[in-house]
Amino acid sequence: MSTFSYMWRLIRYRPGWYVFNALVWTAIYLMPIVPGLVTKEFFDSLTGDAATGLGIGALIALLIGFALARSATVYLGFITDVSFRFRMGMLLRRNVLAHILQRPGARAIPGSPGEAISHFRDDVDQSEEAVSWSVDVFGMTCFAVVSCFILLRIDAEMTTLVFLPLVIVIVAAQLATTRLQKYRAASRESTAKVTEAISEMFGSVQAIQVAGAEHRVTERFRKLNDDRRKSMLKDKLMTEALGSIFSNMVNLGTGLILLLAGHKMRGGEFTVGDFSLFVYYLTFVTQFISNFGNFLTYFKQMTVAKDRLTGLLQGAPAQVLTEANTLGEKEPETPAAGRQTNASGRKERELAANRGANSAGAQSANVEDERLERLDVSGLTYRYPETGRGIEDIRLHLRRGSFTVVTGPVGSGKTTLVRTLLGLLPQDAGTVLWNGSEVDDAGHFFVPPRSAYSAQSPRLYSDTLRENILLGLEDRDGQLERALHTAVLEEDLRHFRDGLGTVIGPRGVKLSGGQAQRTAAARMLVRDAELYVFDDLSSALDVETEQKLWERLFGDRGEATCLVVSHRKAALARADHILVLKDGRIEAEGTAEKLLERSESFRRLWHGDESGS
Repeated sequence: MSTFSYMWRLIRYRPGWYVFNALVWTAIYLMPIVPGLVTKEFFDSLTGDAATGLGIGALIALLIGFALARSATVYLGFITDVSFRFRMGMLLRRNVLAHILQRPGARAIPGSPGEAISHFRDDVDQSEEAVSWSVDVFGMTCFAVVSCFILLRIDAEMTTLVFLPLVIVIVAAQLATTRLQKYRAASRESTAKVTEAISEMFGSVQAIQVAGAEHRVTERFRKLNDDRRKSMLKDKLMTEALGSIFSNMVNLGTGLILLLAGHKMRGGEFTVGDFSLFVYYLTFVTQFISNFGNFLTYFKQMTVAKDRLTGLLQGAPAQVLTEANTLGEKEPETPAAGRQTNASGRKERELAANRGANSAGAQSANVEDERLERLDVSGLTYRYPETGRGIEDIRLHLRRGSFTVVTGPVGSGKTTLVRTLLGLLPQDAGTVLWNGSEVDDAGHFFVPPRSAYSAQSPRLYSDTLRENILLGLEDRDGQLERALHTAVLEEDLRHFRDGLGTVIGPRGVKLSGGQAQRTAAARMLVRDAELYVFDDLSSALDVETEQKLWERLFGDRGEATCLVVSHRKAALARADHILVLKDGRIEAEGTAEKLLERSESFRRLWHGDESGS
């Protein structure tokens, strides 16, 4: 997609707003036409050459009236411009974020979070800027055409000298295109590295202190800032150099015009009013020349922004950036947003359409029977590109109401298995059947109300306990209370001064490890699901609390189907079926009793000689 197509698609997202904004700013730029003619009439009236019979008082009143009208129109123009710009920015950020959230977690973004934040902030702003300046260029072009017509009637030679710098500006901008893009890309890249370093430092303060690495981290940060300073200096110097060319060419043209006008006035070819009109228009015409050059610069920089944003799509068509969405309007409730939805096939088809799902997603959404009776997995395989390790040829069968435990030593692939099954990692091979129907897009399919997942490391936010559990979900029919009870959290709440309103701090630092795990469990359980997937949920729980959790899960949830990653005896003893993993493959499977008889690996896990995670 070319830069022009990119800009055009952004304009077409809200063409009504763009046209209205363009009309308002065109009116703003055209308004000086009339005051210029009034000024000419004013000075001509002083020399007796006035074409109308208006008095000086009336002419002054007209000038004041047009000034006030232009001020009011400028105020309206800022409102329309900001409204359109914000819509463009929301569209780009929403589309990029939606694409990232639809990808498997391990490959969501191609670089670091800090670099992605830089794309979201700087490159979207750059795109907004270029489209916004297109409105100004259109309005100023209209003024230039009208004023040029008027000036040509006064003196064609002088009018030509006004627009001569424009040719120089265009040539200079075109010659500087390649270097400008190079410097802008380097500037954005260095800024992203600094943002990434800040993010890493804030997230690893304790690790840095324990390792005594403060000096090395600070030194690395200083070097990154030096690199950023150098690249930004080149970018700024190049931009300022172009700006200097634009303004100096305009000043040169202004000087030539004034010299010529003075000569003509001495020869009696100009009236005082003609000269005043020419000088009055000259300010706006020269502004047009300078701003046209600025727009060319912004347009070239928009190419860099487009390429960087496209990089976040990781191979998806660039058109994804500008796909129209109903931003700001109430969208249908979706499982991905953590809301409860009607489980009917009709609702799921609407959901797929609203998401713009591909054929695979649509096929997954059209599975008629949402109630899980049987989940069959065969040949499930995933290898990490960096290490080649992972899981291979996993076969798994879950029936409704069963409690299946995946166990094994550290690094055996337990977490990889559940993440690949749920679509959080992209499977390299394998088939997943839900009640006999193949799931083509696991990432879209395994969401509430079909499944709910609690990760090995709970992701908590610096917000209240209530918001960490609900994440925007409405508490209906006592769902939150039941989830808290099942997760064995009600006793802890009594010791929190603000109860569910307690702010738990960044990453839940105000909670103990067990409280953080149970908070994550409550977040999962508040979304009633057919399949619950726990990844080492009870590793930080005492034996009594863990026993309560499993008992309440089956007591409160009825025929809950559970897939649990654990090495704890409380889970292993309750399991209907156990999978023992080793080096990414199933080494043994069966009940705890049978595995104790025939699996040496399981016996070591059972007796605590080797722990898993």
